[in-house]
Amino acid sequence: MKNRSGEKIKLASIDELLGVVNEESAMEIEISKIHPFKNHPFKVLDDEKMQDLVESVKINGVLTPVLLRMDENEEYEMVSGHRRMHAAQLAGLTTIPAIVRELSDDDAIVAMVDANIQREELLPSEKAFAYKMKLAAMKRQAGRPKSNSGQNDQNLIGTVSRDVLAEQVGESSKQIQRYIRLTELIPELLDLVDNKKLQFTVAVDISYIDKEVQGWIYEYICDTGFIKPKQIAALRNQLNDGPINQIQMLSIFNNCVMAKKVSRSLTFSEKKLTKYFPDDYTAKDMELVIESLLEKWMQEQSC
Repeated sequence: MKNRSGEKIKLASIDELLGVVNEESAMEIEISKIHPFKNHPFKVLDDEKMQDLVESVKINGVLTPVLLRMDENEEYEMVSGHRRMHAAQLAGLTTIPAIVRELSDDDAIVAMVDANIQREELLPSEKAFAYKMKLAAMKRQAGRPKSNSGQNDQNLIGTVSRDVLAEQVGESSKQIQRYIRLTELIPELLDLVDNKKLQFTVAVDISYIDKEVQGWIYEYICDTGFIKPKQIAALRNQLNDGPINQIQMLSIFNNCVMAKKVSRSLTFSEKKLTKYFPDDYTAKDMELVIESLLEKWMQEQSC
């Protein structure tokens, strides 16, 4: 359909979608010369979706070029396209279509995170390290003066940077901070978060605890199968007063979850009791006799 002015609608090309400038074009690069992005936070899994991608690559090839940058060894670092490259390798390809762009470390981090962060079903650990990496890059970029910068340019430092990142990824600034706290967990606890065996909010609270104690907490979870928010709250309160050992930690945890004493009641029917007492005994008389007999019995047991 034509618009009212009669002009044709221009669709974005693949290069424009990738943010590639006009003089850049895709070329075939040997996969053996490409290495993953340093500290790449996104996991490449051999799951069902990967198998679907492999089948697609076998039939159609790699339709969207990956984004690379040159390293100091005249080889290539992957910026965006780790899953496509893995699928290409599984499909038996030796080369892959790629855009090679000159990028600074921080620009590469931002491009890498932006290309992956909108994927569905990201793990908490992936978001945690991706947010941390991009936020640090944004702060460094903000600290470098830009040419032609005006007085109205926003200074992306501190909390303001986190607010901008939050708006970009559709999270609250506070939630960004919580995710980044997860990077302070030991790997074993972070795996529990990814596998939904440790609540997100509890994991954030644990992240403020020393790594050695985190190891004890992990052992406790493995032994018991759970950890409760009130246990971590009690532990952090105790740690505010000074260091503790593992036995003390277990005592704190056990005190938090000790079962309450079950209320016990015992009832005797009148029919059962009256055969042991004269007819003129009241209920109170019978109760006093029973108590005295029980007291005598208890004394005998202690002898």
